[in-house]
Amino acid sequence: MAAKKILMLVGDFAEDYETMVPFQTLLAVGHTVHAVCPDKKAGDSVATAIHDFEGQQTYSEKRGHNFTLNASFADVKAENYDALVIPGGRAPEYLRLNPVVLGIVRHFFDANKPVAAICHGAQILAAAGVLAGRQCSAYPACRAEVELADGKYAEIPIDGAVTEGNLVTAPAWPAHPQWMAQFLKLLGTRIEP
Repeated sequence: MAAKKILMLVGDFAEDYETMVPFQTLLAVGHTVHAVCPDKKAGDSVATAIHDFEGQQTYSEKRGHNFTLNASFADVKAENYDALVIPGGRAPEYLRLNPVVLGIVRHFFDANKPVAAICHGAQILAAAGVLAGRQCSAYPACRAEVELADGKYAEIPIDGAVTEGNLVTAPAWPAHPQWMAQFLKLLGTRIEP
């Protein structure tokens, strides 16, 4: 397996687990991962948020870790990357307003490169206009955005994931095993004992 170069779009209050786990998993299997945020450079950090399911009508939120970026957003050239990861949390609310972010996302779909999005990451996909006719899972509160973008909302268990073409999506961090397994398969990553 050839190592892949993967771009991860993060921002302040990206969900902690949905940022840290894929970042570390992809590094652990030998891929290069560049975590970037608009208006920030390598060495800067973003604050993460921890979302949990504690019996209320929606998730609770607590302050997470500081996640250090290892690449500069201004240096990103989407054509130099093999795949894209979009964590959830609250960061997608404002990342979806950035035209450069949306252009990056469109590049991965136009080039049919692997994309993994989880939770509120679907907000960025919807804003980029790449969901028309596609099956996409997301945190249930994002169902409206998926459907308004002419996507087909995949109502799956919170620990499930769904792949359609080059896109792997999941509802929230409990889906990490399925989400990452399906993404690694798209990347052609083989893990042998």
